[in-house]
Amino acid sequence: MDNLPIKDTEGFRDSIATVDDRGGRIWIYPKKPKGKFTNLRTYVSWILLFVLFATPFIKVNGDPLFLFNVVERKFILFGIVFLPQDMHLFALAMITFMVFIVLFTVVFGRLFCGWVCPQTIFMEMVFRKIEYWIEGDANRQKKLNKAPWTTEKYIKKISKHAIFFLIAVLIANVFLSYIIGVDQVGTIISEPISLHVGGFIAMMVFSGIFYWVFAFFREQVCIAVCPYGRLQGVLLVKESIVVIYDWIRGEPRGKIKKKKSTFKELPIVEQAKPLGDCIDCSLCVQVCPTGIDIRNGTQLECVNCTACIDACDEVMVKIGRPVGLIRYDSFSNIEEGKKKIFNTRVWAYTAALTILIVLQSFLFATRTDVEATLLRTPGMLFQKTEDGRISNLYNYQIVNKTTKVISNLEFKLKDKSGAIKVIGVVPEVEKLSHSKGSLFIEIDPQDLDSRKTKLIIEVYSNGELIDDLKTNFLGPVK
Repeated sequence: MDNLPIKDTEGFRDSIATVDDRGGRIWIYPKKPKGKFTNLRTYVSWILLFVLFATPFIKVNGDPLFLFNVVERKFILFGIVFLPQDMHLFALAMITFMVFIVLFTVVFGRLFCGWVCPQTIFMEMVFRKIEYWIEGDANRQKKLNKAPWTTEKYIKKISKHAIFFLIAVLIANVFLSYIIGVDQVGTIISEPISLHVGGFIAMMVFSGIFYWVFAFFREQVCIAVCPYGRLQGVLLVKESIVVIYDWIRGEPRGKIKKKKSTFKELPIVEQAKPLGDCIDCSLCVQVCPTGIDIRNGTQLECVNCTACIDACDEVMVKIGRPVGLIRYDSFSNIEEGKKKIFNTRVWAYTAALTILIVLQSFLFATRTDVEATLLRTPGMLFQKTEDGRISNLYNYQIVNKTTKVISNLEFKLKDKSGAIKVIGVVPEVEKLSHSKGSLFIEIDPQDLDSRKTKLIIEVYSNGELIDDLKTNFLGPVK
């Protein structure tokens, strides 16, 4: 008996619903969902879409609220400009964001995927709704695709894909607005193509990609491409809140038998044997945009879109049973009745995230709008001037992280008497730019503490202190 093979009860994990046994694509026709969660997700999507399309037009001091110009290594977050000199802040912010994703997933599963992810919002709340509007629900779409090409079919297919491409172009323009700025995008659109060949090609490439993703690739992004979905398998724990089927209450599943009384009252449910609340109607499968059966348990393909919850709740109401057979819950709560979210892993991630946030806040608070550096010129020794002072040659660089021009620059010694002589004219520092130059620092020998004397140099612009620098001054041995 011990040598008998163990029956595999999770064979569904060896394949995905969108690929057949021969590796071909199985097209998913999800039934149009309806219910309170679908309505709530629709309202949330309206808000998020408004924010997405409106944000590029919001400016702070003439600059975008957000900009992610990877090519020019220029990033703007909440109106604050980050240049290459601030990359440590940006890198730390990305690490903090990743830890937040880990913590959020451990506690709430793929809530982000179902409610906030742009792929889900555009696919389910924009493109899919247009498809329902033009071609009808799932069964009508299947029938249309199998039908021969007629005038009606040509009109529906051409109009659908034309609208899809126009929306893809709009999304591409918004996407580029976050990279190069909405003003530059407007220039590319308004001026002749010959003046912006590169920008026009980039716009069309992005448009083509978005059109292909939402018209053809669809749920495969979530199933096979998105790295967040792959991370779910190692991040989720039994206490994570996910969309889950209550197998304790639902099994064993089976069809209900109805018999009407002689008094023509409401149907009375009669069962030959005690069954669970699941009547095996398969509506939860029919509405799933990734084609899975949530009753098999948590799966990587599930994006927590709540369509199965609405479908199941509607059935439960019709047969007079409590809603929530499929709901937001944890595996441990269904199995053991324990609602324990904060376990050791969650506390550890929370501690790490708190430390990163505190460090990030400190670095942001101490960040300056102007970054100046002053270094002794390599290979140069100190010199003695005609009036007996000791002179050292330095190279300076001033980085302007603001959107204003820095002018009337002055260098002054702090706590030491001496003179600073700039070689040439101190240039203005244009916005989001930098300037370089050289200068001499001259100090009386009696004011030197040792062979290496520490100096503090203050940098002023229009009489206002904008930065201070620390450097070493070389002199003769006393």
